[in-house]
Amino acid sequence: MRPPQVPAVEPASHTLQPPAIWAALARIPDPEIPVVSITDMGMVRHVSVDGGRVSVTFTPTFSGCPALYVIRESIEQAVRALGVADVTVLSTLTPPWTTDWINEAARERLREYGIAPPAPAEPDLIQLEAEPTRCPRCGSLNVRMTASFGPTLCKRLYVCDSCREPFEGFKSV
Repeated sequence: MRPPQVPAVEPASHTLQPPAIWAALARIPDPEIPVVSITDMGMVRHVSVDGGRVSVTFTPTFSGCPALYVIRESIEQAVRALGVADVTVLSTLTPPWTTDWINEAARERLREYGIAPPAPAEPDLIQLEAEPTRCPRCGSLNVRMTASFGPTLCKRLYVCDSCREPFEGFKSV
């Protein structure tokens, strides 16, 4: 799997600031769900600029994420496109990624793409049952899970009994 092409921007002729790095990272699509970016998904945790050196820390959605290398390479490529030669990309599993880090705009784009977004977690509660999943096509809650694992580790497969359409749904983690 090759990293996606990130649109190039003009190299910085002045001192680069973290907002410019964040803007470049926001153009990197999630390799497995191209309608959302890695920042939309909440994977980018920290950006620091120290002189001509940039460090980016990200948390993959799963520790065994098959797109880990692609994400790392895409981040490095996007920062280098800003004219930065010294780039460090670190991945961390602490704290673990959670679906609560997905922003609202991304949740809507997932729904429009045909993927049921995860339900938000209840603060300070341990959830014993999954939140009901809503069909992203017709909005019905009359759905059934057909497989615990979908095409990626973070998704399940469902069928809507109202509109009869199959769809993917995010697991809430």
